[in-house]
Amino acid sequence: MSAPSTPVPTRAAPEAAGEVAPRTRVVILGAAGRDFHDFNVVFRDDPAYEVVAFTATQIPDIDGRRYPPQLAGSLYPQGIPIVTESELTDLVEREHVDVVVFAYSDVRHEQVMHLASRCIAAGADFRLHSARRTMLRSTKPVVAVTAVRTGVGKSQTTRYLARMLIDLGLRVVAIRHPMPYGDLAAQACQRFATYADLDLHDCTIEEREEYEPHLDAGVVVYAGVDYERILREAEQEADVILWDGGNNDLPFYVPDLHVVLADPLRPGDEAAYHPGEANVRMADVVVIAKCDSARTADIEAVEASVRDLNPGATVLRADSPVTVDDPAAVHGRRVIVVEDGPTLTHGSMTYGAGVVGARAAGAALLVDPTPYAVGSIAATYAKYPNARGVLPAMGYGAEQVRDLEATIRAAVDAGECDAVVSGTPIDLTRVLSVPAPLVRARYELREVVPGGLAAAVRTALPLDVLTVLGAHAGASFAGSAS
Repeated sequence: MSAPSTPVPTRAAPEAAGEVAPRTRVVILGAAGRDFHDFNVVFRDDPAYEVVAFTATQIPDIDGRRYPPQLAGSLYPQGIPIVTESELTDLVEREHVDVVVFAYSDVRHEQVMHLASRCIAAGADFRLHSARRTMLRSTKPVVAVTAVRTGVGKSQTTRYLARMLIDLGLRVVAIRHPMPYGDLAAQACQRFATYADLDLHDCTIEEREEYEPHLDAGVVVYAGVDYERILREAEQEADVILWDGGNNDLPFYVPDLHVVLADPLRPGDEAAYHPGEANVRMADVVVIAKCDSARTADIEAVEASVRDLNPGATVLRADSPVTVDDPAAVHGRRVIVVEDGPTLTHGSMTYGAGVVGARAAGAALLVDPTPYAVGSIAATYAKYPNARGVLPAMGYGAEQVRDLEATIRAAVDAGECDAVVSGTPIDLTRVLSVPAPLVRARYELREVVPGGLAAAVRTALPLDVLTVLGAHAGASFAGSAS
């Protein structure tokens, strides 16, 4: 057996009575979200640990920053550096790291173990935190919506549940999984109640995709970095907290009802990705979405897999019907389809609601925007070739928004595109100029057998919440489940 190329010093046990043991040196693997939450909850105030760095992947331009001292706490007066994940092996060896913590989502089980092997070979332990270790408990009931993969249908399910709870007269506040891509200290706790709040916080396209539909429904949204603070502020104006999960990550809060979305368009993924499989095993209800677009055999295969992973879960089926605002503007036209970016990138889909809507509306041709791709959009196609043929709405920063706009303009100027179909949940014209008619494709959740989710909510939520505004709310709710 060959010796390691870089010797890693061993630490002697304290010899003198009362000598303080050295702090355990930690690196947290992340993608600007779960990693910060795990640090805040598990490590921030524990002097037994020293987090020497975060790493970053999946999201552009996250590395090179620092987790600020205002959030890192008194043990980290200089903050904590954020470096690219590609430096992991060198980082572990150079900083004599004891433990590497994996803290991001939508990753194949095999990829997680490749990372583990790199850490073990470099001399560090590899750790996955349990949900129990990292979930905070709310003083209000929590309904959590998570998934097995990115792009399954969490957003429309969250909206569906929000409408259900609002119809009862309950005050619903949505707390969205983190997307802190700007000034982390300024984003510690954000509240969004109007479109002006989106502009005030300089939200990216990705953030707007998650926040705007809630605002349109009259639901206040919280997000940010410090999810203990976020929770306590949201509780002040909520009867029910609605956890709106990101990717296929675990909830940050202990749920009274945990609803997990499974995807029959990607059968088998419910048991092949981390932490999506854990979500299925934890779920109270699993909703198999997109049944109107999937093969019966795939729906049945996913249901069988879910029942094998979690025999105690209630399994429901749902459709994801897509409607186009102006079908006449699409029929017979050559269109570029813009789809939700994360669904195509780490979600690995090849299309989304925009393609479904464009085809249903009778588009003559779905124009491949790849030859017209500019800057970061071209780089996205190089990294995620599955996205070719549609245009991912990459908008993590102003430069990417400009590249997205320039890509559309190049296709229009070349005479190849008559219209744009947007499958993102936002009005793109609020953030960029589109030099062709833009038609939105919208999608909602529709239960195959109505009443299943209402029954699950009625069972999970305490009676005092359902009757918070009097007996009328409880009676209305009982009727909604029939």
